[in-house]
Amino acid sequence: MVEEMSDKEFITITIDRYTDLQQIKKANGGHENEMLDYLIKVTTAKLSSLGVNVEDITL
Repeated sequence: MVEEMSDKEFITITIDRYTDLQQIKKANGGHENEMLDYLIKVTTAKLSSLGVNVEDITL
């Protein structure tokens, strides 16, 4: 039996992913990382489409 994730659960997991990526970027010490920047951009787009303002949770 497969349980579907609620919108609230999906938003919470996506916010957690976004904050994890932000912490990695901060710990990266300003070194350029195109993949990390891309993952942050995609996660930001997902959160925006879900109505979450990422400005409030950006480091």
